[in-house]
This record gives sequence, C-alpha cells and structure tokens, in this order.
Amino acid sequence: MGDRREELAAALDEVERRIDDACRAAGRSRSEITLIAVTKTYPASDVRLLAELGVSHVGENRDQEAAVKAAECGDLGLTWHFIGQLQTNKVRSVASYAHMVHSVDRPRLVDALSREAVRAGREVDCLIQVDLDAAPGEGGAGRGGAAPQEVPALAGLVAKAEGLRLRGVMAVAPLGEDPAAAFARLRAVAERVREEHPAADVISAGMSGDIPQAVANGATHLRVGTALLGRRKPFVR
Repeated sequence: MGDRREELAAALDEVERRIDDACRAAGRSRSEITLIAVTKTYPASDVRLLAELGVSHVGENRDQEAAVKAAECGDLGLTWHFIGQLQTNKVRSVASYAHMVHSVDRPRLVDALSREAVRAGREVDCLIQVDLDAAPGEGGAGRGGAAPQEVPALAGLVAKAEGLRLRGVMAVAPLGEDPAAAFARLRAVAERVREEHPAADVISAGMSGDIPQAVANGATHLRVGTALLGRRKPFVR
C-alpha cells in the first residue's frame, strides 16, 4: 500500500504541475479549476489514498462500480461525479449518491433524474453533455451528447426540473481533432447557456491528454484518470 501511495502522490504532483503550467499560460488562477480523479476500474483503496493526498472530487462512469465505491468511501466526505452515459434504468441508483451528473443529453433523462432526485430528497447538479462531433441539424444523443443547437432547450428543461440544478456543460474532444478547436466550440455553447442561466458557470472539459487546451478555453473542471492512476485495467462485471 505504501508503494501505491507513493505512485499516486508522484502522479498527483505531476498533474498539479501541468495544471499550474496551463493556468499560468492562460492567465488564470489555479483556484478556478476543480480536479476530478476518474477512478473507473480502480479499487476503493485508491480512492482512499487519493483522499489522503487531498483529492476531494471523484468521477466514475459506470454505476455498478460507482455505487459500491461511494458506499465504501461514504465516510470521506467526497464529491462524486457521474461522467458516463447514463441509462434511465440506472438513474435511481445514480441519484442516490452522485452530487453532479455530467452526462445529461436528452429530455427523458432529465425527467428520470428529476423524479429520482425528488424521491431521494436530494438536489443533483447537472451538466448538459455536448456532442462536439454533431454536424448542424444532426441529433447527437445516440453518440453521448446533445447536438450544440439542442443544448439551450435542454438546459431550460433542467433549470425548471424539481430536484435538479443546472450547472453548465460538459464535452469530450473528438478523436482526431485539435482539442483547442473543439473546446473553443464548447466554450461558445457554454456562453449561450450562461446568457439564459447565469449560474450555469461550469465547463467540464479536459482529460489526461488535453489539459492545456481545456484550461485555455475556460474549463472549470478537469476529468483526469490515466495521468493519475495509470493505464486502465479491463473492467470485470
């Protein structure tokens, strides 16, 4: 366990250095950035070690993993982020532990999240996932995100939904494209949302490979997995 703690500490130091460098280059303060440790396929023991090292935000993208880890680490006071595509049959479970859902991409999911948040007596923060691959006029929900032109209406639904709080937008940079260009488009979508909903000031963008581009384009939340925990292990159900 001591060796693993040292590995994670060294990785965290390096990620923090990269974030500091990106903030300096962008003329931003490190305090504007929330680091989310994405721990999918890694055990709850790693979550505990990261918490000891000062990490307070944890991200997961599979409910069957996240629910167990959130329960096992319930004494740590962590903020749990659900970042994967969310099926409606998993919403009741996710609404019981997630503080922020990054992957709201369709009206049916808004309805389900609202219903289950109310049932659980909780208020769940929500981000609209934007499909940066989607061409104009093309729906994006099937590929994990709403097409940019669908986002304002979806944001309006979340803002009105009981038990939910609209916090902003999220996206993944498309494969094979310059992340800076993709995140610039996301920033433009985020600005449109903030015109109608000023409190929706979160931009969840940037992973292990594109931290500088995300920070330069206004990211407030970085979802970092590989750079912190190492290469993914196969997921076993």
